[in-house]
Amino acid sequence: MRYTDACVYPHPLGDSSLRRMALEAGELGFDSVVAVGAAGATIRGVEIVGGTLLQGRDPREVQAAVRRFGQGSAIPMVNAGDYTFNRAILHIGGIRVLRDIQSSPRNSFDHILSRTAAERQVAVDLDISPLVRGRNYVRQKTLHRYADLVRLQSRFEFPLVISSGARSILEMKSPRDMVALCRLFGLDEEGVGQALMGISRLLHPEKPVEVVE
Repeated sequence: MRYTDACVYPHPLGDSSLRRMALEAGELGFDSVVAVGAAGATIRGVEIVGGTLLQGRDPREVQAAVRRFGQGSAIPMVNAGDYTFNRAILHIGGIRVLRDIQSSPRNSFDHILSRTAAERQVAVDLDISPLVRGRNYVRQKTLHRYADLVRLQSRFEFPLVISSGARSILEMKSPRDMVALCRLFGLDEEGVGQALMGISRLLHPEKPVEVVE
């Protein structure tokens, strides 16, 4: 399995070129990155996985965006909203990652949606950027939300992924940095490792073993 930073924003969405971010990711210890707005490629041994952040104020708009996006090798992602929005999003075929859960209302993702995410193999992203650059209130809110997610994930086993949310090479973090930050909300080193392999599992799901008699 491969370690992947599940969301970075290369130029023009961020300040650093895709090439520089790929080289930095390799130096930090990643095998791949999900780059929003980029096409799939390999740069100095680092795989670039295209990421598409689907926009929409209501689920119907997101569903229309999924149809336009089509089936491809890129990762379709959606920012979380309120409970009704998230419930509908989880039932739209093709969505792979639910992001920005820390900015959504507190009760927007519960045990029912956790079970749905597990059944449909939709990953929840833990974006560490609010812990790095957020102010005290934002940091505390993020810590509480992520602690809730870790507890739900340990019970329902929906996929987790971790992203730096970096818009510059200066904001990119190593797996070791992510371990240190994730310990603040109760995700241990093994859990971080599993989450860093989450994108690889989404792209290459394990097939059930068929027993031939």
